[in-house]
Amino acid sequence: MSDPAPRRDRLAIGELAARSGLATSALRYYEDLGLIRSERTAGGQRRYPRVTLRRVAFIRAAQRVGLSLEEAGAALARLPEDRAPSAAEWNAVARTWTRRIDEQIAELERLKGNLTGCIGCGCLSLRKCALYNPDDTAAARGPGARYLLGDEAATPRRP
Repeated sequence: MSDPAPRRDRLAIGELAARSGLATSALRYYEDLGLIRSERTAGGQRRYPRVTLRRVAFIRAAQRVGLSLEEAGAALARLPEDRAPSAAEWNAVARTWTRRIDEQIAELERLKGNLTGCIGCGCLSLRKCALYNPDDTAAARGPGARYLLGDEAATPRRP
């Protein structure tokens, strides 16, 4: 079996952790999920190709914009493992992220509007609010903060 990468192009898990800013346990978890891969030495130690730094940075960026690890993994599956992505490869992934981020922004704007409306009435209670939830009608729609989850509020009643 030939050596797939020269020794200097592989990082021990501690080196990858130090360079990426992640704990070794997080790197092992990413590996368990198939987001990154390692090779094993004869002694069973993990060695990561240097390009793994780019993949870890990609995962962290995905999480920072609110994508799940599953979504990050789906995007990574569309990118090469052994080299930096080309502009065309990256643009295809970026278009998917843009749609997801736009959805997230819309959801946050909706949440912001609902919070402002609730705080504006002064009662600070979505469960008992006489304006937006008279007689706790939201409870019939299911568990959780229904209006913050996107349900339409009842037409405000004038006190």
